[in-house]
Amino acid sequence: MEVVVVYESLFGNTRAIAEAVAAGIRSARPEISVVCAPVDDAVALDGADLVVVGGPTHAFGMTSRRTRASAAAMAEPGAPSGPAGTPGARRGVREWLAGLERPQHTARAAAFDTRMDRWYAGGAAPRIARGLRDRGYVVEGPPEGFFVEDTAGPLRPGERERAQAWGVELAEWAVPAAVG
Repeated sequence: MEVVVVYESLFGNTRAIAEAVAAGIRSARPEISVVCAPVDDAVALDGADLVVVGGPTHAFGMTSRRTRASAAAMAEPGAPSGPAGTPGARRGVREWLAGLERPQHTARAAAFDTRMDRWYAGGAAPRIARGLRDRGYVVEGPPEGFFVEDTAGPLRPGERERAQAWGVELAEWAVPAAVG
């Protein structure tokens, strides 16, 4: 059994949530393999029973090249583009999903985002879930949102723990128990 958690993180908040989700899955199901990696890492999804994908919310949805450049400028004016885990990343979840191949077997998926808790903030997770469905993944359960205090963070207190608990839930409903 294998779970892959893929994330885009500009300020480290989404990475922290992805790592907490992976830790929750590992704690609930220590017998399965859990890989947690940024979108720019070459992660094989072949054979994954569950793919969990997350990214930050920008302009009511997933990041784009423009919003990542804007985030880089906010973090450090004049900062060059960097890898997916840093401001100014050249590739995000949007581009990753566009290149995602259909799974060869029934694969389940879940989506999450990080966002501010404001009525106008929107969310990337519903769009991530739709992208996964469009690529042939079975998305079960609603997309999940985790809250940051401000654009660059930090995470709201308790969000890491909530992400870990969500990881436990994912392990229980999304990955069938090993027969044996």
